[in-house]
Amino acid sequence: MNILIIGSGGREFAIGEKLKSENQVSKLYFAPGNGATSRLGENLALSDFEELAKFAFNNQIDLTIVGPEAPLCDGIVDVFKKHNLAIFGPSKNAAKLELSKSFMKDFLTRKNIKTAKFLSSSDFNEISNFIDTLDGKIVVKADGLCGGKGVLILDDKNSAKEAAFEMLSGKSFAQAGKSVVVEEFLSGFELSFFAICDGEKFVSLPVAQDHKRLLDGDKGPNTGGMGAYAPTPLASKELIEKIENDIVKKTLDGMKEDGNPFCGVLFVGVMVVENEPYVLEFNVRFGDPECEVIMPLIDGNLSEILYNAATQKLTNIKLKDEFAVGVVVASSDYPYKNSKKTVIEVDEIPLNSHICYAGVSRIKGKIYADGGRVLVCVGTGKSLKEARDGAYLLCEKVKFDGMQFRTDIAHQALK
Repeated sequence: MNILIIGSGGREFAIGEKLKSENQVSKLYFAPGNGATSRLGENLALSDFEELAKFAFNNQIDLTIVGPEAPLCDGIVDVFKKHNLAIFGPSKNAAKLELSKSFMKDFLTRKNIKTAKFLSSSDFNEISNFIDTLDGKIVVKADGLCGGKGVLILDDKNSAKEAAFEMLSGKSFAQAGKSVVVEEFLSGFELSFFAICDGEKFVSLPVAQDHKRLLDGDKGPNTGGMGAYAPTPLASKELIEKIENDIVKKTLDGMKEDGNPFCGVLFVGVMVVENEPYVLEFNVRFGDPECEVIMPLIDGNLSEILYNAATQKLTNIKLKDEFAVGVVVASSDYPYKNSKKTVIEVDEIPLNSHICYAGVSRIKGKIYADGGRVLVCVGTGKSLKEARDGAYLLCEKVKFDGMQFRTDIAHQALK
């Protein structure tokens, strides 16, 4: 198979690395890719959807896989399908589950899927009155795409009103905040649940847990994610069945009923309250860094699995009886500002571990740290502790100026 991957981050590198190991994958392309994906395949300086579709047709691409949310929400799948090209990801209408939090919350309400009490509005007075009805912490979300940074958890009503006002005024999150969702705060523990879907059927992947805060002990500012592990022992068999039946199946059935069948990865951000799963958010693609720890746990050919999903022929998949832990190694000034480019040096990579490169560039054959989240050190093992130890042993082998990483990834499951 010839495969094209859309995107440039660690998620896309992880998908490419998994595909590279498969015998039936002949050629691998990335658009645009990063400084290290060229080790796995060929990078393309293409971004226009019609040009990408033309490239796929002319180069006999058997499957295109879309990594990030932006091209999905902008309709890349619709363009490829117009040209009868196989592509893994949801249509523009189905991607609204992530594009608009208001759309998502309305969908959850109509389909009787559990979520937090909320109000979606662009009227500050209406929002202010709703905030007055809430107790404790309050969640304020920009309606549109914000790269995982549009959710604020405020300690009091005045702070929540101020945050909502700044979003509506365009001061924070620009156009993405011109409509605001305000929610009650749910207290429990979070899970990242992933399902590969073909419009009707789905298969579940190992349940992951992400670490959003910058610093150990879940302190510091929110980030795009500082590490993840899977599968998490916090997700019991009973809880997984509830998520599958009460959330994923209802969502697929509901999207089909509405004329927008969902094909692709459904990523459910779940809050578990007294063993009941509530939907915090939907994403319509693999999470990052969750993707980096899920890929090594798939026992089988990813190319075949995703092609079958894209062509509505999804079948069961096998998963390894192992654990994976990923530790994000970030640049010195992340997440506050860009850092100076600096060369990355890696000593010999230990057994059962590997690096997924993200914010990097290639200059004269050397790989440079060139972004906020630079790379992910991934360890696998028969136990969570073995996988965690392998990931951190690999972190010690990586060297670049100003590198930072958390030292407590998977702490909740290993206490």
